[in-house]
Amino acid sequence: MKLNGENRPIGLLRFTTAGSVDDGKSTLIGRLLYDSKSIFEDQMEHIVQSSKRLGKEETDLSLLTDGLRAEREQGITIDVAYRYFATPARKFIIADTPGHIQYTRNMVTGASTADLAVILIDSRKGVVEQTMRHTYIASLLDIRHIVFCINKMDLVGYSEDVYLRLCDDLKKLGSRLGTGDLHFIPISAKYGDNVVSPSENMKWYGGKTFLNLIETIEIGKKRNSGPARFPVQTVIRPLSSEYHDYRGYAGRVASGTFSAGDRITVLPSGMESEISSITVMGKTISKAEAGDSVTLNLTDQIDISRGDMIVKKGEMPESGVDINLMVCWFNEKPLQQGRKYLIRNNTNETTCVVSSINYRMNISNLERETAGNDVNMNDIANISIRTPRPLYYDCYKNNNITGSMIFIEEGTNETVGAGMICGEYD
Repeated sequence: MKLNGENRPIGLLRFTTAGSVDDGKSTLIGRLLYDSKSIFEDQMEHIVQSSKRLGKEETDLSLLTDGLRAEREQGITIDVAYRYFATPARKFIIADTPGHIQYTRNMVTGASTADLAVILIDSRKGVVEQTMRHTYIASLLDIRHIVFCINKMDLVGYSEDVYLRLCDDLKKLGSRLGTGDLHFIPISAKYGDNVVSPSENMKWYGGKTFLNLIETIEIGKKRNSGPARFPVQTVIRPLSSEYHDYRGYAGRVASGTFSAGDRITVLPSGMESEISSITVMGKTISKAEAGDSVTLNLTDQIDISRGDMIVKKGEMPESGVDINLMVCWFNEKPLQQGRKYLIRNNTNETTCVVSSINYRMNISNLERETAGNDVNMNDIANISIRTPRPLYYDCYKNNNITGSMIFIEEGTNETVGAGMICGEYD
């Protein structure tokens, strides 16, 4: 594993790709995998044969990620395609997301766990509505590192002027959205210019190739490193002669760290206790960190059940019955003021009523629209909800686990929306 300047492993990078239809997202990933020798021979042969069946003159590397037959026949990405690969420097998880406006919900799903967003721009078209949409979603999901790949440079004669003009436009967009770390790379995904190897056609560009950038970029924000949160998933009671009095609380640490001896508070009861031990698969460990699936044992017998949250004493989350959030709507049935939904926040499930729809985002101009009371499929809006009992949560930008929720239709049990708590509302 490669080390950075502080002798720390760079580690795993999760990134998502986005952009308008035909901007070359899948081709970029296919070229990246092919040129970095991350494709098995049988996979490549399958792609060659698929390209011939579809009547393509050249091997279409985008077929590596467009795995569904419907996608291949239409030449578009419909679902989120995940790819895993590694170089000597780093391991990667890629989420290739659709470009069509009607699949905005898929882009939100694919990008929700990403550390970095790769947004492709067609050098001939420049910044379009989907560019703004995807950059806005990346900002909304608190993805603080964005790489703009200005693609199809071969179709504009590898022009430096075109590249610099688009960089200026994208910097203005990033500034408007308050996006932090922006990178710009001129590429031709089809021919591999600046994807893995430096381009002979763009010697005026002195920056990193795409692969070199994602191998070396340091993710400034360590996700969920704040106050310790442990949503309880299940209570373990063996009720056997060997473990007659055993009671453990299993789940995944959402943020922070827990250690044996820590004083804790259980929510919503407010009861306090101390962690006597932490176990994983029957083995005792001294500390559990964000992302670890563990069982906590306490020194006191407390009534705790699924949906409760264990926090360190003195590190209380936000709480309340009136909650403001940004929501991306997934369902054909619009979200409406006054409607009742099931919501799931961590392991806690309850109901809510939509008390108000504060505004919808017009992605074409990044303005707020207040007219109308419906939020339609793929819309992004700011809403307020009321719950029958207090929820315990953190703002999404502080903790993307305790600060997120999903909306569920009671009658069908279908997930109909995703929300990010503490969205701004004036």
